[in-house]
Order: sequence, then C-alpha cells, then structure tokens
Amino acid sequence: MEKTIAIIPGDGIGPEIMAQTLQVLDIVGRRFGHTFRYEEAPMGGNAYERCGEPLPQSSVDTCLGSDSVLLAAIGGPQWDHLPAEKRPEAGLLGLRRALGVFANIRPARLYPELAEACPLKPEIADQGIDFVVVRELIGGAYFGEHKSGLVNGVETASDLMAYSEHEVERIARVAFDLARQRQSRVCSVDKANVLASSRLWRKVVSRVAEDYTDVTLNHMYVDNCAMQIIRAPGQFDVILTENLFGDILSDEASMIVGSIGLIPSLSRGASTLALYEPIHGSAPDIAGQDTANPLAMIRAAAMMLQYSLDMAEEGRAIEQAVSDALRLGLRTADIAGGGPAIGCRAMGEKIRTLLAV
Repeated sequence: MEKTIAIIPGDGIGPEIMAQTLQVLDIVGRRFGHTFRYEEAPMGGNAYERCGEPLPQSSVDTCLGSDSVLLAAIGGPQWDHLPAEKRPEAGLLGLRRALGVFANIRPARLYPELAEACPLKPEIADQGIDFVVVRELIGGAYFGEHKSGLVNGVETASDLMAYSEHEVERIARVAFDLARQRQSRVCSVDKANVLASSRLWRKVVSRVAEDYTDVTLNHMYVDNCAMQIIRAPGQFDVILTENLFGDILSDEASMIVGSIGLIPSLSRGASTLALYEPIHGSAPDIAGQDTANPLAMIRAAAMMLQYSLDMAEEGRAIEQAVSDALRLGLRTADIAGGGPAIGCRAMGEKIRTLLAV
C-alpha cells in the first residue's frame, strides 16, 4: 500500500520529534510492506520566516492533496510581537478551517508502567484512568468575533463565544458514536447556569442523545468537571465539550497520566482527511537539546495508521513498542521523575528497534 502524508515539522522541538516519527513510520513500512511518501507543508513561525505568512496556500494545497496530515508543533516567543493574523497560531486555526476539521479527539490513558509518574494519590490512580475528550474545534470563543478598544476612555476587550445548533449536533454525534465503541457513557460539559451558548449546547446534546438510547448521558458544569478529573478520573469514558473548555480540560487530563509529552490527538471533519498531532506545544526552551519526548508524536502517527490509513495492526504495533519501551524502564526527562533519562533520538531509536523485531 502506498500513502502520501503531508508533514508539518513546525517550530521549536517540532522538527526533532517529527524526524523520529518518520523513521518509525519507515520501519512500519518495511515491516508491513507499505510505502509512505512525505510532502512537507510549511506552517507556523518557520513558514512566516520563509514567505511572510504562517500558512501559505501551497501548504494548504499539499494537505488537501494528501491521504493524511501529520503536525508536530508550532509557535515561539520570537513571533509574539507580530499582528494576530501573522502569528504561528493563525496558521493552525487557518489549517483547521481549510480542512474542515471540527472534532478533536484526545485520549487520556495511564500506562501501568507510568503509574509512578501520575501526580494523583495511588488509591485514585489505581482505579484506572482511560477516557477520551471530544472537543469541538472550529467554533466558540477562539473563532468568534474579537474586539478591543477604548470605551469611555477605558481600554476594553471582548471575545464572542458563539455556537449554532448544527455545530453542536455534529460534534455530539462524534462523541456518541465513539462512546458506542467504548463503555457507552458520555459526559457533556458546559456552563449552562451562566452562558447562553452552553444552554443551547445542553439542549441540542440532550436531543441527540435520544438517537443513542444505548449510551448513557450526563451533564456536568466545567468547573465541577475540572475538579472531578482530579478527584475521580475513573468515572469518565467520553467527555464532550466545546472549544475553550476542551482545550483546558484535555491539558489537565494529559498531566494526570504522567506528561503532556505522551498524548496524541486527531482532528477530523466530514471528509476522511484528518489532522494528527501531539497535544503539547513547541517547547522552544528545550529545542535543539535532544531532550524532548517524541512519544506523543509517535503515538499520533499510530492513531493516523489506525483511523485514517486502514492500518489498524500497524498502529497497534507502534503502541505495543511504546508500551514495551516504558516497561523496560526507558524514560525521557519529562517522565523520569528525577531518575535516569534518555534523549529524543535514543527513545526514537529504541521504538524502532522494538518495532523491527
């Protein structure tokens, strides 16, 4: 099988973790008889430096012409002075819009081998942590109208959090369909006691639930959910929420399973084309030091194989190699807990060795 993958190495540690991931994919290709063709699509700060735009149209075209898109990380303080439309983050928002990816799926599972890295009490962690955050991705406050200026001589700013019935329904169906593949439980998270957009959210989600009588639905305010993820994470199966809340809750979830450097995600829409990426940022403070954790990026590639490229066995093989590496005690600095740590290249090499067996 031959597949074309658009790759976005990005900024900071992005090129480092992408390099290790592509080498892992090459091993998968040799082991299972596939050919992966990589087409680079510059985006973020590096794209701005090259052509003055954080998302050139040529990169959009490359992504749209591929079988899947693999993104590392973008951004850095050296571009913070730029106007909003030129900053690296504008490229990411633009790519999501161009691809029409409205659903972000982020798993949070605690590897037994990393139980000691979980910051929660052992009696909580031992109950098990294995849930998924389904986050609406192209609506809400991030994509609403942003205003700033002087009102009666006082500097004022506002951000509009807007949702339509259609936007809520399509993301809700993603969550309910996913729950059917898991434990058939959806927790819809909102702030319906305060926000009008959340009241619409709750109304539409409740209506969609009527089509999924085999799935249990409950509603939870976002502040309570943030507390419950720490107090009793084992109660969750699929968490469904809007863009801003999902951004915060999924980062919280990543930390209780050991490190943000472990968590991959996929972003999908109505088409088969999807965007896969680690949920961490570009970590410019450690860029070029060979200390980054490549596992989230490698696991993002595993998700891509499973969900977009019809290579479920190959994706499971990568996940098994990651689990084996952790079981052998191999740790990068973020999960070493002060103990011995290996670098980005060494971790990638070990995953490849385990895969090649």
